[in-house]
Amino acid sequence: MKKQLLRAFGLLGVILFVPLFLLTFSDPHTIEKSASGFIEWKLKNDVDTKIDAIRWPQSQTLKTLLGTKAEAFNLQADAKLAAYKQMLKNDVPAILAEQLFKLRNLDCECRKKWEERLTNYIAFEIATAEKAKEKLADFMQAKYMAIVAKLTLDVRIFLGINALVFILLLTVSFLKPEATEHLFFPGVLLLLSSAICSYFYLFEQNWFYTILYNDYTGFGYLVYLLAVFAMLCDIAFNRARITTEIINAMASAVGSAFSVVPC
Repeated sequence: MKKQLLRAFGLLGVILFVPLFLLTFSDPHTIEKSASGFIEWKLKNDVDTKIDAIRWPQSQTLKTLLGTKAEAFNLQADAKLAAYKQMLKNDVPAILAEQLFKLRNLDCECRKKWEERLTNYIAFEIATAEKAKEKLADFMQAKYMAIVAKLTLDVRIFLGINALVFILLLTVSFLKPEATEHLFFPGVLLLLSSAICSYFYLFEQNWFYTILYNDYTGFGYLVYLLAVFAMLCDIAFNRARITTEIINAMASAVGSAFSVVPC
């Protein structure tokens, strides 16, 4: 029974992840379309952060000339700067909607040379209101394409590693039928992680993409999958010696008499 169940786990994972991984290459805009809500949210946050980072140029000469009046001048300047930032933020929804409309057209010229634009507009300087809005629009275009590129890479890594691990699980289940007990543990770990990811994608899609996009969290998940991959390799090439120790240690920790031996 366990052997059939284990192979069903592997086959299910292969059927789920391999076609999705290949789809990201056959239709490279699939992820962008699927993650449109996340991309818009991330872009809005990055634009707000960029506006908040605007500062007046610092001048030691000006401070020397103003002397004791420098503090009062700075307070007045900060108040004007705060009003300026708020004005830009008030204009963000309209500018964002216009740029998203353009960028979601895959044939738009604005999607080209985005790396160059991101470099050019990463330094957001204080200028006239209209000039600032133009710079804001250019920054949005470049940042949008940067988010799409990074998210596409992250999703491909996620799908590719999952596909590879499930293929290995299914392969080892046929090559090493005597290792069913050892394979069941990493198989359950894979099934649980896939079920959790599927839940997030179906019901909390923005959270799913946020987890993948976040370098720290994504790296943690990658380490988790690599640990499962290492167990499968141990079973396939090392007679499951290390996996045996892990399973027996866990069984002993919960007071179970269950144990396995190297296959």
